[in-house]
Amino acid sequence: MDLTNLLLLTPFVLMIVLLLIGFPIAFSLAAAGVLGVMLTRGDWGTLINMIGMTAYDSVANYTLTTIPMFIFMAFLASAGGLAEDLFKAASDWLGHLPGGLAIGTCVAVGIFGAMSGVSMAAATVMCQVALPQMRRRGYSDILSAGVVGVGATTDILIPPSVGMVIYGIATETSIGKLLLAGVVPGIIVLIFVSIIILIWVAIRPQDAPRSPRVPWAERFRSLWRVWPSLSLILLVMILLYMGICTPIEVGAIGAFFAGLLGVVFGKLKWGGILNAARMTIRSTAMIFMILIGAFIFGYFMTLSGVPQKVMAFAGGLQINRWFIMGGIVVAYFVISMFMDELPLMLITLQLTFPLVVSLKFDPIWFGVMNMMMVMMGLVFPPVGMIAFVVSAMSKIELHRVFTGTSILMIGIILTTLMICIWPEIALWLPSTMK
Repeated sequence: MDLTNLLLLTPFVLMIVLLLIGFPIAFSLAAAGVLGVMLTRGDWGTLINMIGMTAYDSVANYTLTTIPMFIFMAFLASAGGLAEDLFKAASDWLGHLPGGLAIGTCVAVGIFGAMSGVSMAAATVMCQVALPQMRRRGYSDILSAGVVGVGATTDILIPPSVGMVIYGIATETSIGKLLLAGVVPGIIVLIFVSIIILIWVAIRPQDAPRSPRVPWAERFRSLWRVWPSLSLILLVMILLYMGICTPIEVGAIGAFFAGLLGVVFGKLKWGGILNAARMTIRSTAMIFMILIGAFIFGYFMTLSGVPQKVMAFAGGLQINRWFIMGGIVVAYFVISMFMDELPLMLITLQLTFPLVVSLKFDPIWFGVMNMMMVMMGLVFPPVGMIAFVVSAMSKIELHRVFTGTSILMIGIILTTLMICIWPEIALWLPSTMK
């Protein structure tokens, strides 16, 4: 390896070291980018101009207003007691079936995750809401923790998905099509996980005792409490599918109706609205800081020509493109065990997306594959971040959490394989958009 290539590796090493010692992700990316620009240009004037322009240009993008709108919609819906209502409805309708409460909880966590937009938040809240009830009804800790952990990852696929929005912005891919592309795979994941739960309960019925059957009147009362939130998700998908509104407008409409429904049903008070606004500002600021750091790092990548070198290397291998895609999948899987979805995508897409496009893979299909790989890494040992959250919140031993999530993660793996064999699973719905 010559000296030039060795110098180009230095920013990557710096970024990894900073991340390992706990330095904020945004500043780790920015520091690595600044070092890279200095190594490639060695000009303070270029560096200062780059930082100034990048910090502004990376976030002065009208499309980015989609993010705070979706996040605000999520926090408004959550402030109205959505998590408790979803679990109650799931328990009333499915609790009397074999493994029914586990299946219902997985669906409830997925819906709440979609509304909250953040996997960690979904896992944290549902640990407090669902796990005590599941334990009280005799469900094993392994199954309960696995359901909450895997269910929390499905927010990455089900709209409104902040991860899909970030992918679309980073790769200049249609956000509307990406949001719809995750719908069918998300449903398939939930179906596979439900089947695995049924098999689990058939083998070990003691892990999931049946609950008493709830009267129909009580079931419909619990359903009445959650229909506004379910209708809101449906509204978002219809507006996107019909092409009536842009993703930005859909986010604004969704936030408005989330607040309106909460007020009309008496669940959302001024304190909840103000807290939702405060959490939205905090979350948006964090995302925008990471975006600025990622764009500074991306500026270094552009100057260095690293993506072009990676594409040239891959093109010279003369092997089937699926072998290269397999390597990308494995790399994502490993990295996602140590990192949340947003920084993972912003760091890796600058290398992987140009390569994937050059190999003639569909950008929307790869967006769904991105989300699937992140889902697996978030719950798989040794460092699945959501598994740590579930363990910390529930006081269940980490190895028991990993046992549960690893078994149920088979559903995510099967869905990923289906998407590879039949890409139409992800591409069909976006292709029918108006």
